[in-house]
Amino acid sequence: MNPLEKAKYNFLNNEKYLSTYACYDKDAVRLQEENDDIRPNYFHDIDRIIHSLSYTRYLDKTQVFTRSNNDHISKRITHVQLVSKIARTIGRALSLNEDLIEAIALGHDIGHTPLGHTGEAMLNKISLEELGEYFAHNIESVRDLMIIEKNGKGLNLCIQVLDGIMCHNGEMLSSCYEPVEKDKDEFLREYEEAYHDIKKSNKNHPMTLEGCVVRISDIIGYIGRDIEDAIMIGKIKREEIPQEIIEVLGSNNRDIVNTIILDIIENSMDKPYIKMSDKVYHALFLLKKFNYEHIYQYSISKESYQKYEDGMRRIYQRYLEDIENQNTDSIIYQIFLNYQNDQYLSSTNSKRMVIDFIAGMTDEMFLREINHAKKLVKSNEK
Repeated sequence: MNPLEKAKYNFLNNEKYLSTYACYDKDAVRLQEENDDIRPNYFHDIDRIIHSLSYTRYLDKTQVFTRSNNDHISKRITHVQLVSKIARTIGRALSLNEDLIEAIALGHDIGHTPLGHTGEAMLNKISLEELGEYFAHNIESVRDLMIIEKNGKGLNLCIQVLDGIMCHNGEMLSSCYEPVEKDKDEFLREYEEAYHDIKKSNKNHPMTLEGCVVRISDIIGYIGRDIEDAIMIGKIKREEIPQEIIEVLGSNNRDIVNTIILDIIENSMDKPYIKMSDKVYHALFLLKKFNYEHIYQYSISKESYQKYEDGMRRIYQRYLEDIENQNTDSIIYQIFLNYQNDQYLSSTNSKRMVIDFIAGMTDEMFLREINHAKKLVKSNEK
């Protein structure tokens, strides 16, 4: 065995300890076949994701609170790393494939817009009006990694990774997560359907147990941390958390995360599903409801929402006109379209190009662009 063959063997040596229900490297399926190197498939996908341009932009994307003056408030990158760590903790305890878990976790929010779920709601309105299609960050994450990245070539990730990202929706809480077997065609069908039936799409199950772990870990990763952020900036007080939740989960992020992880491990060991006890599930359901009623609906003022929505519509129209007029001096050409290959440019209509561009923006760039657009309007009115 030469050194490179031995290296590949060492990479895969841990698979002999994996559960019967784990997803093995030999099960990996890519959209296009390619030559292997020493890295196992899912390990290789982790590298592709963290080296992507979209991953870099996590650093300046909203988690919940936009434009906070407190540097300790979570950004999207914080959430993604927390989800990865939580999911890998559960995965290691249950002898699942940690490489697959990490790839899904690190890529699951790649398609998130600036301003978090607020920006997603705004862009969804535009997409429905302009294209008659839904915009959802989990679907845009798949689109970005499969089609947009690498100058329009996509990263050619395994469908197990892309499917886990597509089906990660942490807004849909369940007491039990069970994988559903799929092939490449079924994955692609669900992806295409999501643009036209988002409610059905949100109910789709991941094809692997590792994908199920990431799905519940998405909730665990934000539910307690959002409370800590809200307390830090004075949105809520810890004593406002209902006692029936505290008695089961605790009142701080550390206890909440630890309680749920241990409960999942206890109820999922050597099982073909990921499950919580009824007691913990009920408490988590109540905590999620508490967060919506006391944190999320107050994360942005009505005035700010209207300002940002108007701004998004303004830059959408401006970029659309720039494409139609072939204004190559426009920023959408300078930092996006000029770098996309003929396949992307010929197969994507101009409205979708603009939506892709806005979805990929950081908060800072989005705010800069809407302010610039506003100044242009005022200048033209004079």
